[in-house]
Amino acid sequence: MQVPQDGEDFASQPWYHGPLSRQKAEALLQQDGDFLVRASGSRGGHPVISCRWQGSALHFEVLRVALRPRPGRPTALFQLEDERFPSLTSLVLSYVTGQRPLSQATGAVASRPVIRQGPIRRSFSEDTLRGSPALTELPRTRKWSDSQPAGLEHMGRSREDHCGPEASAMPLCALPRTGSDPVLLKTPAPLGSVADSLRASDGQLHAKAPTKPPRTPSLVLRDASGRPPTYCELVPRVPSAQGTPPGHSSPETEAPWWEAEEEEEEESRSFARPQAEVSFCPPNNPSCLLGPQNRPLEPRVLSTLRGLFLEHHPGSTALHLLLVDCQATGLLGVTKAQRGAMGVASGLELLTLPHGHRLRLELLERHEALALAGALAVLGCAGPLEERAATLRGLVELALALGPGAAGDLPGLAAVMGALLMPQVSRLERTWRQLRRSHTEAALAFEQELKPLMRALDEGAGPCDPGEVALPHVVPAVRLLEGEELPGPLDESCERLLRTLHRARQMAQDAPKFREAAARRLRGFRPNPQLREALTTGFVQRLLWGSRGVGAPQAARLEKFQRVLSVLSQRLEPDG
Repeated sequence: MQVPQDGEDFASQPWYHGPLSRQKAEALLQQDGDFLVRASGSRGGHPVISCRWQGSALHFEVLRVALRPRPGRPTALFQLEDERFPSLTSLVLSYVTGQRPLSQATGAVASRPVIRQGPIRRSFSEDTLRGSPALTELPRTRKWSDSQPAGLEHMGRSREDHCGPEASAMPLCALPRTGSDPVLLKTPAPLGSVADSLRASDGQLHAKAPTKPPRTPSLVLRDASGRPPTYCELVPRVPSAQGTPPGHSSPETEAPWWEAEEEEEEESRSFARPQAEVSFCPPNNPSCLLGPQNRPLEPRVLSTLRGLFLEHHPGSTALHLLLVDCQATGLLGVTKAQRGAMGVASGLELLTLPHGHRLRLELLERHEALALAGALAVLGCAGPLEERAATLRGLVELALALGPGAAGDLPGLAAVMGALLMPQVSRLERTWRQLRRSHTEAALAFEQELKPLMRALDEGAGPCDPGEVALPHVVPAVRLLEGEELPGPLDESCERLLRTLHRARQMAQDAPKFREAAARRLRGFRPNPQLREALTTGFVQRLLWGSRGVGAPQAARLEKFQRVLSVLSQRLEPDG
């Protein structure tokens, strides 16, 4: 088994049974919730969690993802479906103590360990090894002229492996090798024996096979008959081994966020003169929710989005929005080519520089589009009054989940609050009255927490500590740097101007700290592809204005959609 290479003693765990066949494991599982961990012979010695659920024995292979060795961190991560753990023991304890399903497809919950009786055997069951050439044939004598290791069909008794004290728990199985070499079979050596030396006719070849890189586990797919595979829950998420075309970066979700950030920190931080403006909102991406050409506000897409958001609780939606906002702002997922082009390491620094004009326009466009989409979610509810009040409550809960101390996505918080404070939404007196009546806690949180917080952030005096904030509120600085005038009396405007500029300078200096805080919040997070796409700037623009209307000037598009929202608001609650 590959697991003991990480230095973890599985022999001390009562639920670990070592090499055990599927049939014997199923015989030990008597009641729903019974589980054990075994080393599967048919899966190359990988750890498998066997569990009985609803009268059937299920088997879940644990994927092992190898990491580059570095001080102070594990050499491998273990996962079933989404979340990864530094050890197999922590994975088992997390699922058992939290009563979490081992897979979403089966809903099986492991709650009662089957205690191992006796020591762990050194080999697989007799029925697995019976008929093996290693037990029935002696090593053949190869020809003198054949001097390559590929000519050896079987090796003799294997010499003592130097794999640490846990080597006794490793199953004796065929060692897979790449290339055209045959499989070298390790056979059990008698107790007390040592490595046998090769004869002179063997060319003094070393008995141990040379080290080969680990083979990437293959995906388990459904067969043509439509029947589920033996391990139906095996969908390992491993980095693609295919190369990427020149000029294209590999998707940022192929590697964990914290790994990508460590790679970035190792690079040199020398200054490079900027060559061109950088965009973090790539246009014309293929969409799984919209067709190549779409009209504004297609009912089918709106219905799909409503169901998609209802499936995720506010905390999950907040993390999705944080992920997309960090990419749109250039805080995470910035490629080396982009850093070289903009001359700095982060979009938080770029937006304060003269050649950050394009990024500032993109951030303003994103803020306005998300605010309009949030207002549409409320004004598009033509059903009962309680439905609109529930939508308001959902937006308030999302704003709370985006706030400092939670997800810490202040641009996302500003967009949601922009929707709630939009005149077409705030004028719905009966809807807000129903919110206070049916969802009092949400209404109080909006009035007493969110509105004062948003007012302070807009004035440049809100929280901006990288410990509690992952992405700072950049809209005031962006508006100021794009030449917009500050409202209010002259003396107050000057104070607000100084606070905003000071906050922007501090924000650029703390960009590495914000990057670390965002990566820490997204650690182990696996986004839903559809929900992630639904929060991107390009998707929201096409949803609101259609594939043709996106090309119109921004001022004209915003004015047109404001009129649409006003008409919807009047239909819901006419004046008088």
